[in-house]
This record gives sequence, C-alpha cells and structure tokens, in this order.
Amino acid sequence: MNLLINDIITAVATPIGEGAISVIRVSGENSFRTVDSIFKGKTKISFAASHTIHYGKIIDEKGVVVDDVLVSVFRGPNSYTGEDSVEISTHGNSIITKKILELLLSKDVRSAEPGEFTKRAFLNGKIDLSQAEAVLDLIKSRTDSALRGARNQLDGLLSQKVHVLRQSLLNASSLIELELDFSEEGYEFMPKGEIIEKIDKVLKEIDYLLDSYRFGKVLRDGINLAIIGEPNVGKSSLLNYILKEARAIVSDIPGTTRDIIREEISIDGVLFKIFDTAGIRKSEDIIEIEGVKRSLEAVKNADVILWLTDVNNNYSETIKNELNKFTNPKKIIKVVNKIDLGQNNDIEADVYISSKTGEGISTLFDEMKKHAVGEGVYTEKSTVINNVRHYNALKRTVEYLDSAKNSIYQEMSGEFIAVDLRNAIDSLSEIIGIVTTDDILNNIFDKFCIGK
Repeated sequence: MNLLINDIITAVATPIGEGAISVIRVSGENSFRTVDSIFKGKTKISFAASHTIHYGKIIDEKGVVVDDVLVSVFRGPNSYTGEDSVEISTHGNSIITKKILELLLSKDVRSAEPGEFTKRAFLNGKIDLSQAEAVLDLIKSRTDSALRGARNQLDGLLSQKVHVLRQSLLNASSLIELELDFSEEGYEFMPKGEIIEKIDKVLKEIDYLLDSYRFGKVLRDGINLAIIGEPNVGKSSLLNYILKEARAIVSDIPGTTRDIIREEISIDGVLFKIFDTAGIRKSEDIIEIEGVKRSLEAVKNADVILWLTDVNNNYSETIKNELNKFTNPKKIIKVVNKIDLGQNNDIEADVYISSKTGEGISTLFDEMKKHAVGEGVYTEKSTVINNVRHYNALKRTVEYLDSAKNSIYQEMSGEFIAVDLRNAIDSLSEIIGIVTTDDILNNIFDKFCIGK
C-alpha cells in the first residue's frame, strides 16, 4: 500500500446494493473544497463547523441534480482519520453512488485502498496498531462476546497493558544504559536483583496474556466441532436438537447422511461451527465411501470432536483407530446418546444424553465449552490477546527477557543486558505500532474492506 498522506481519498463506506442510504467517505487535505465543487446547499462545507450535517444537492458538471444528500463535516484532528473528512449520505441506489464517486474522482481525488481510512487514523495518532486491528475484529464479530471483546481492545484495554509493561522495561533499561555511561566510575544505579524482580513481574503478566490466546482466538474465530460416529447413533438428531430445527434428515436407514452438513450456533457467547458427518463404517457404496473420507477430513480440522454412540452399541474399534490417526485424543468428548431407551452402564463416556428429550444436553454444552476455551478464568472483559501477531511478539519478548536474566546470572557485561532489554521493548512496541514496518502495516490493512 503506497499511502500519500496529503492526498484526498474516497470510497463507499456502506455495503454495495440497494438500501435506504449509501455513505461515501472523503478524507484528506482540501476535501472540504473538493466537496463544495459538487455540492449546493445553504452553507458551504468549507465554512461549516465540525460535526455538523448539511442538506443540499449533488450537481454534476452539466448542472444536473444527481441526488439530494446530507453532508456530515468532521474537521481534523477531531475526526476518525485525524484529518478533514466528509461523509456524503445519498439514497441507496448504486447508480447514484457511482455517479457521485465519478464526480469526486474527476476532482484530483483517488479511490481509497482497503483499510486506508483506518490506516490514516493510525498514522495520525488517533489509534494505535492493536486498536486498528480491533476495528476489523469489531466489523467481523459474529457473537455478542466477540463484539464486546473487540470493543474492549478498541477502547485500549490491551494497549494500556502493553504500555505499562513497556514502561517498566524502559525504566530498567535506561538505568542499565546509564551505568554503561559511567562504567569507569563503577556506579550501580539499580541492583541486579531489582532488575530481575522487574523482569519477573513483566514475565508473569506476559504469561497471563499468552495463556489467554486460546480463549481470545475462540472468542474471535469460533470453534470447529465435528460430530462423528457409526451410522444411526443419532448424530443428525443431535444437530437438529442443538439448532432447534430439522436441518439434517433423520432416518433409521444407515448411511442417510452422505455429505458434511455445516451449521453455526452461538452457545453462551462461543461460536460453534458444527459439522454433522457421514457415519463412519466400512462400505462398498462409492458415495458413502466418499462421505466417510470427508468425515475424516472434518476430524482433522476439528478443534473439538463429539464421538457419539448409543446405549445399544459400544464404541467402534474402527473409529477409534481412525481417530488415533487423525486427531489428538484431548479433543474428543465421548458421548452416549439415546439414554431415553435406558442406561447402559457398561459403556464409559464423558457425557450421557438424549437428543430426543434433551436430557444431558446442558452438561454436553459445558463439556464443549471447557474443551473449547480450557480451564482459564477469562471473560470478554479480561485483557486477552486473539491475534497471532500479538502472540508471536509476546513470545519474542519472553525470549529476550529470559536472555537478559541469564546474562545477569552469569555476571556478563551490561551491554548484553541492555541489548536484550532493548529487543524486548521493541517486540512489545510492535503490538501497538511504536515499532513497525511497511510489510506489517500492509499485511494488516489489506485485510480491511474498502471504505474502512
């Protein structure tokens, strides 16, 4: 992304298609004067106060009215991008939107690239890099919990934590480097034991954040859950019960489900992407063989696996052997279904349910969530990380801090300690964008939609 911070950019900020309104964003130096060249209202936008809305008409180069519009004015630095910005609200017709965009593009305005408005907000100091990433998470949130988690990050919960940790390391690093300046005098501005204490305190906080990654990722991305088992143990019935609708065909005929059925549902704020698979068994039917193959592929990609049997059948050795090939046993929840037909105490399982009556389903949900997010005590209000970039930056920070501690224990020169502390600080700084590269920025903002 080649960004010229002084030029004017424009893009449609609302989804393409018919709707009540369409919003076109314009941002950059001289954006007010540019909009004035196509807008006719009681007040010129160039003279309008910030955070005001003005009614008028968009006029083309021939003097023809394109549409009645409302123009919202945001003067920098008190705008989303930190620069003069305008939002033009038109009727939600794609022809109207296209005509207004063409008028703007004829006025030395260029089309915004993906995420460029948010990138400008970052470059102009309105938000840091972790907050910019939270904007994308906010847009893509699919559950209330994910939405609240993204909102917390956008509000700076993670940023504040990183700033505190970074400042603690900066304090220690500055004293080490000060000692180096006075090495001939033999001054010690902070005992090495105190530096280790500071490092250990930071490491404890980082360990908490690293441990939260699994929860944060689940909150953001959801969980892939595969329902597997032999034919007719109630896999489709369980899916239908969970969804509260007849999504899958239920039959007493073995092999009814031939392909993967995929559905999504939020359970207590966790998004489960459920895959109802074909019954796993040996078969001569070509279509059924393909269904079993796809079932095993779903097992490979699953975060949690519900292995179903029923009170009339013990767990299949065939399936057990396949699971051993394709997945980690820790992902598996063994479920006995059809307990409404009677309890079989000879079958050991994690959960006993009836997909007909609903008995045991709440216990099953608890097990699913436990397998999904682990035992850590986190909520969407906790400071958590959900981004692999943040995770890797924190891992590097830990490595540098461990190296700094080893240098102290080995009574090495202060230069070694100072270098490790500086590298640790830089790794932390990458999370909030104090230290970054064009490649990192491009990778982040290219994932955004046009207009944001």
